[in-house]
Amino acid sequence: MKFGVVVFPGTWSDVDCFDVLHDVFEQPVEYVWHKDTDLSAYDCVILPGGFSYGDYLRPGAIARFSPAMQAVTEFAAQGKLVIGICNGFQILCEAGLLPGVLLPNDHLQFRCQWVTLRVENADTPFTATTTVGQTLRVPISHGEGNYFADPAVIQRLEADNRVAFRYSAPDGAITEDANPNGSLNNIAGILNERGNVLGMMPHPERCCDALLGGEDGKLIFQSMIDALNAASLSGVLA
Repeated sequence: MKFGVVVFPGTWSDVDCFDVLHDVFEQPVEYVWHKDTDLSAYDCVILPGGFSYGDYLRPGAIARFSPAMQAVTEFAAQGKLVIGICNGFQILCEAGLLPGVLLPNDHLQFRCQWVTLRVENADTPFTATTTVGQTLRVPISHGEGNYFADPAVIQRLEADNRVAFRYSAPDGAITEDANPNGSLNNIAGILNERGNVLGMMPHPERCCDALLGGEDGKLIFQSMIDALNAASLSGVLA
């Protein structure tokens, strides 16, 4: 079992993701340069946060043309796990692996702060160690985190239980004040139809150590590790 962390020019949360997997969870992990096209060695690919290609045109718009993204598309089509965090979420939307788009925050300010997320779907490879309604304290750091999609897409996401996380108050209430960027329906993270691709704006890799202010992000990484171990065991038993 091995993780790959994709690095684009301008990526800056790649080391955070790598260190969490390598130091906290003691998992095999490697950096994947944006020009690499062979992901066959990996079981899960992470698109980390940052400012790929300087966010020129719009966040993720250029990164989605990187050679690695064609490989990520094929990787996801095989049913393997892909998680995009912050800029990674933006890239997944630009590449068509997830619906919608991330617009500038409605207050037009860059926000770097702790937020509360409410788990909406605990039956995924990314959330299986959580429970529906559980709240997680996770930091954000973005200027374009305002999730938007047309009404039909939003309706489909809600009907198919593909909203993984919503911004909430600490008690789990979904309120306007708890929404840090104006995202429709307080959406903080969504899944693809197959459930093996997650995009989320908050940074779980930045809250996996008590020294950093919290450890709730460990639940997301542990869920992925458990899912990969279960898949590996199932393959052996099969």
